[in-house]
Amino acid sequence: MTSSSRSLTEIQRRIDEVRRFLATTLSIANAHTVEFYTHGVWERFTAVPPEEVLSAVGSCGDRQGAPEHRAKENSGTTFGFCNATNRLIDIHELLHAAKAHSLPGLGVCMSRDEILQALRENSENPGTELEPEEFMNCKKSHEVQSMSEVVACLARHCGVKQVIDVGSGKGYLSSFLSLQYSLQVYGIDSSSTNTHGAQERNRKLKKFSKAYQKHSKAVKAQKEAPHSPQEELVKIKPGINQDEDVSCGDAAGVVSHEEEKVLNSLSGISPVEEMQSNPETDELFLSALSVDVIQDTPPRVPPVQLSAEERERRKRENLERKARNRTDSASTLFSPLTSYVTAETELRELIDELEDAVMVGLHTCGDLAPSTLRMFVAKAELAAVCSVGCCYHLLSEEFDPAGQERLGSMCGFPLSQYLRNQSLFCGRNARMSACLALERVSLGQGIQMESLFYRAVLHVILRDHYSAFKSEKRVGNVYSKAKSFVDYVRRALRRLELDELKLSDDDIQEYHDAYRPRMGEMHAFNMLKVALAPCIEGLLLLDRLCYLKEQEDLSFSALVQLFDPLLSPRCYAVVGLKSCKDRTSS
Repeated sequence: MTSSSRSLTEIQRRIDEVRRFLATTLSIANAHTVEFYTHGVWERFTAVPPEEVLSAVGSCGDRQGAPEHRAKENSGTTFGFCNATNRLIDIHELLHAAKAHSLPGLGVCMSRDEILQALRENSENPGTELEPEEFMNCKKSHEVQSMSEVVACLARHCGVKQVIDVGSGKGYLSSFLSLQYSLQVYGIDSSSTNTHGAQERNRKLKKFSKAYQKHSKAVKAQKEAPHSPQEELVKIKPGINQDEDVSCGDAAGVVSHEEEKVLNSLSGISPVEEMQSNPETDELFLSALSVDVIQDTPPRVPPVQLSAEERERRKRENLERKARNRTDSASTLFSPLTSYVTAETELRELIDELEDAVMVGLHTCGDLAPSTLRMFVAKAELAAVCSVGCCYHLLSEEFDPAGQERLGSMCGFPLSQYLRNQSLFCGRNARMSACLALERVSLGQGIQMESLFYRAVLHVILRDHYSAFKSEKRVGNVYSKAKSFVDYVRRALRRLELDELKLSDDDIQEYHDAYRPRMGEMHAFNMLKVALAPCIEGLLLLDRLCYLKEQEDLSFSALVQLFDPLLSPRCYAVVGLKSCKDRTSS
């Protein structure tokens, strides 16, 4: 595979462009909503009515005013902010600039189809017929299907059979990769609950695949035989209660009671309806599964034709097989492991059978995403990486001026030497803003404004009547339990261990009524944060891509949009490939 068309120099230039834009606008993203009224946030940052902001954000796709925006920028504004007062005076110019400084606007990302074509694996997808919606919701199904094909192509391109899924969670991606593509997957998660749950879920998936195989064979036998479905059922059922059939449980046409329940629960049809179903639909699951996972079974000999010695032998073999299945779980294609993973983790201490592998992470939280990239660079056995991060607000920052982060240690941001040399700091509130989903908000799936409004007005009450408005104690999620604003405030005061009798219900309601007309300001301000979110996320991801570009032994690295942002807002993957020569010589 040839090198990415985006050079290190070009990525650094794009980073500089985003930095210049955020140097003017990042203060909005870093403003804390809790302090919105106590610090006069709207008046401090903006000089336009909130209605104008909301209207402009609602029609941000309209570019008719672009020439005027450029003219204004040359006559006293920078990205819509007045050069003299540093307050926003042109919302259209700001939105135009925000769009230009997002990842799509910068033109630095590959599409999923482009990387599949670059990997020369886009001719046929063996997994398109599998319907993971049977086992997961629509969002997770979309993510798993989209990412697993890219991961499988990376594995084939590198000639490896192992995948290490970092932060594997419930094991959806791991199970799909193992069942669908016959990859040996090691799912590593710090939660033992997730690990055990993933193992149980994978067991059920394998049972489902076996049951589906038996069901389809029964349908095929039914079509070939001149008997009615009722006659076939009569011929099959008598042996179910016999010991001999227990030993032949994997035989074609025989589905155990448990497997039958699995099939019925997933398909929503009765056994009789199953016997009359469409053969093309019956083969849907099996046609997508690997031949290494599903094995054909020999034709079943009726128990009455077996000698007593043969029946006893089959019983013994069946018991031995079940014992092996219980004890030899290491031989399965998916192996969940429980471990806390950092950049210093020695993979060979966790995985005895480790070979060259692809490292992946689907929505790895906070510092785990950059740690995944550090591991990929440091470990010779890792041939490729595909990392999709999330929870940017949980990233640690090396150059936090408040000294709250682990100065000098392995922090999550910045990752690249280019930005470390500039001691770049982003800020927690800005990273929190990066988690907002512009595409969803644009379609009306907005922010829960009332809870934010309640919290900001509570802060005013704490400032006016208590000395604890800067308390380290947190209010927590009392909004979901509150029946009204008065109830919310009283619950919050009790949580903060403050005297709630200091204020009457009328006193509390007066604060609500006084600030309610200004709720539009908070809504508009949060929409500004939403508009800036893709730019902040872009800076964080460009930093990770720049880190890979700085490595000399990589043959390819890119940002790839894997998912539909409406289904999965954190839709970008950092992909890297090591050169084969460097791996073989290591």
